[in-house]
Amino acid sequence: MPGTPQPPPLPVTADDVARAVRLALTTLAEASGADWEHKAGGLEWTCWETAEHLADDLFAYAVQLGPRTPPLDGEVPFVAGSRRPGGPAISVRADRSAGPAGLLQVLESCGALLAAMVRTTPPHVRSYHSNGVSDPEGFAAMGIVETLVHTHDLAEGLGRPWSPPADLCAPVLARLFPDAPAGTDPWSTLRWATGRGELPGHPRLTTWRWDGTPRP
Repeated sequence: MPGTPQPPPLPVTADDVARAVRLALTTLAEASGADWEHKAGGLEWTCWETAEHLADDLFAYAVQLGPRTPPLDGEVPFVAGSRRPGGPAISVRADRSAGPAGLLQVLESCGALLAAMVRTTPPHVRSYHSNGVSDPEGFAAMGIVETLVHTHDLAEGLGRPWSPPADLCAPVLARLFPDAPAGTDPWSTLRWATGRGELPGHPRLTTWRWDGTPRP
């Protein structure tokens, strides 16, 4: 009915983090025999580097919630570096001799770490992120967005289909991209919001940024 108030968006939870990572792992495991040195989608990184970057993101969001008094003015100071010019600057790396299976185990472990930290951190806790000081739900949403869009990059590079469910995409859109178009397909909208796709009636984004600050 016109004028009917819309229900509030569903919260983003630790279970959602675990589900996103599990879906990603299922898709990526099917490409274990592919060439992981191919470029990942439109990125300048290889698929191996992109998977390490994703694992590092999940790890970084988890440890940002770890200190008894989380920092509000900077990241927890783990050392990060890249293996080559233009490669991702990361703290988490997988042992190349373990192959893609070992790489995915690293990714799974980092996802489990973030899910555990989101599940056990009180909701009033705040910690630094460059896109806004955030709360556990915000870090969960960030981890899910990273997982969904980088699995998209990886799936393109590895030749695998990838289409995450709407009920996983919609809550993170509402949490991190509150100004994104409404009434559109959530996965298409999330790809558009992160500069990875077209959305009818809206110009393609060349720069983008989410808002991690807590919602009322």
